[in-house]
Amino acid sequence: MGMTQSQKILARHADLATVAAGDLIEARLDLVLANDITGPPAIEVFRQTGATRVFDPGRVLLTPSHFAPNKDIKSAEHCRLMRDFAAAETLEHYYELGEERAGIEHVIVPELGLAAPGDLIIGADSHTCTDGALAAFATGVGSTDLGCAMATGSTWFRVPDALAVELVGEPAPWITGKDVILELIRLIGVDGALYASLEFQGEGVAALSMTDRLTICNMGIEAGAKNAIMPADQVTLDWLRRHAPARHAASDFVIETADPDARYRRRVRIDLSRLEPVVAWPSLPANGRSISASAAENVAIDQVVIGSCTNGRYADLALAARLLRGRRVARGLRCLVIPGAQSVWNRLLADGLMQDFVAAGCIVSPPTCGPCLGGHMGVLAAGETCVSTTNRNFVGRMGHPESRVWLAGVPVAVASAVTGRLTGPVEAELDPAAFSELRAATSGAGLEGLMPAAKGVH
Repeated sequence: MGMTQSQKILARHADLATVAAGDLIEARLDLVLANDITGPPAIEVFRQTGATRVFDPGRVLLTPSHFAPNKDIKSAEHCRLMRDFAAAETLEHYYELGEERAGIEHVIVPELGLAAPGDLIIGADSHTCTDGALAAFATGVGSTDLGCAMATGSTWFRVPDALAVELVGEPAPWITGKDVILELIRLIGVDGALYASLEFQGEGVAALSMTDRLTICNMGIEAGAKNAIMPADQVTLDWLRRHAPARHAASDFVIETADPDARYRRRVRIDLSRLEPVVAWPSLPANGRSISASAAENVAIDQVVIGSCTNGRYADLALAARLLRGRRVARGLRCLVIPGAQSVWNRLLADGLMQDFVAAGCIVSPPTCGPCLGGHMGVLAAGETCVSTTNRNFVGRMGHPESRVWLAGVPVAVASAVTGRLTGPVEAELDPAAFSELRAATSGAGLEGLMPAAKGVH
């Protein structure tokens, strides 16, 4: 029996000719990462192993992102512990807030060119699956496993089986990667891919920008997946050429493809041309409904969040700024804009897009996870409602257990911000030409974001 794309990556990193679902293996790692919540306990485990040095200072990434800028004394202590460890271990990938390369790990890893086809990546954060957009096997682990991996450079896996997700057609108007993943989770549920690889296939993949792909893979965990992975194509290679020029020039990566006889637990087909914007209603990402059905409910909104590791890349926020140009946030509503990396913040300012947010009445935050996990910078009170481009809307996720969160893509979030209620871009009379122009340009270097190439890995 043939292997899936994910199984081939695991087999190669375990030095095995073949693996099958359910096998227990030990595999070498290309990158391990953690943040200010998961990093400190991982560091403690690392020290308990007796190791005196991390396995490779160029393959360990730590970044303050969740409760940073420090919201209280405890978070300040966590960040200091991580900062001191990074200095002692001479880590090449520790970035302090304010540095151009700093930000949320799931935004900066692809931007810095630290993920490439065929890589094996683990992170002490469930949304590490984001990096599968670059055709890597990337998955979240606990802090214990991460601490041991920092010492050894390897970890164990139970080889997953897989779901094949076939994407066909060209995206309909106003459709983004967020709508694709919300539709998939609606179809299969929050446990529909439990401990399986979500492997995206089909001619529709070519119509998706890297920003779309990163958003889709980011939320693979919301369907219970072990990892989510895209095929490597010209969009992938163009991204590597810009973000990891040395690896691209040296062909320092391995493109794996599924065997024709690979076995899948299930096959799902999504026609991108038939989608309309999808909104996940409280309090599960699987509660997807079309925006037309959602808007008919006339839900009043107190807050809108645009950003996070799911939709905080430059292309996401450039789209939001253009759609907000000449418009105002509804009176009495708070609209938070949260870039996913300092490079994104800097570029918005340099390109004049920050002024669009300010003129519209938005609050622009430094890069942080902030309200996504109910941490800070936008926590909700009892009874408050929010439309958010983040990835989870569980009970109490963004604050009080009696608050409610709707998940949506950037066009719906902007439309809701300017109308003050759950609204679609057509009803809010957003500019369709702006959306079309940005989608057409999004595969170019100008809209996908560009950071200085990182050093150390490979």
